[in-house]
Amino acid sequence: MKPVIREKFAAAAEQGRAAFVPYVTGGFPNADTCLELITALDELGSEVIEVGLPFSDPLADGPTIQLSSQRALEAGATPAKVLATMERAAAKTQAALVAMTYVNPVLAMGYVEFAKRASGSGVSGVIIPDLPPEEAGEWLDACQTHGLDPVFMAAPGTPMERLDRILAVGGGFLYYVSMDGVTGTELELPPERLAAMQKVRARSSLPVAVGFGVATPAQAKALAPVADGVVVGSALVRQVHQADSPQAAVEAASRLAGELRQALVR
Repeated sequence: MKPVIREKFAAAAEQGRAAFVPYVTGGFPNADTCLELITALDELGSEVIEVGLPFSDPLADGPTIQLSSQRALEAGATPAKVLATMERAAAKTQAALVAMTYVNPVLAMGYVEFAKRASGSGVSGVIIPDLPPEEAGEWLDACQTHGLDPVFMAAPGTPMERLDRILAVGGGFLYYVSMDGVTGTELELPPERLAAMQKVRARSSLPVAVGFGVATPAQAKALAPVADGVVVGSALVRQVHQADSPQAAVEAASRLAGELRQALVR
């Protein structure tokens, strides 16, 4: 049976921690090493692992993840192949797996077929940043049919009435974008930004995971009291880029992930 995302957040809270949600790019640097990365992150105790499906026009991603997507595509990665890797991972991991993609690859497969394949691959939830909830009716129906959580995003500029609309249809968790811009941008956490996150968390009926720009244990520690979970992507993908071998990539990403997860103890 697939892990339930909300239960993973609840388990972390019971342990006095914010949930750790690392991101890896599917198929990067290759399918086998990507599987090793997911497995290693699971062994560290990650509650949720986000796997990006490489896409040629990743609007929400910064240069680090864009480059990883490009290299994965050049190596032959496709949505179907990444879902196959996630299926292999689901058979040996405890974390809830979440696929992050864009609407074009989903439309190419069809909402119903994508949801069916994702669910059959052990995926618990799917993030589609460029599919607004107002236009997601068919996707929401497909998710309900196939037991997927549709994870939506909100940002500092999201009006409260729209936040309520997102929460009404979303599932799993609310992905709160910590800043305006793309992933990998340097993150600053002044008191007013942390207060805004607390306000959103107090209003949310879903666990709130904060992402975009989280790169250091100090940043993770600052976010732990105001978020139910913390998403880390570019900082981990950067470790893979900089490594001189697949084994070194897994070791370097795991080392940083361990430090970040430990920092989430409240």
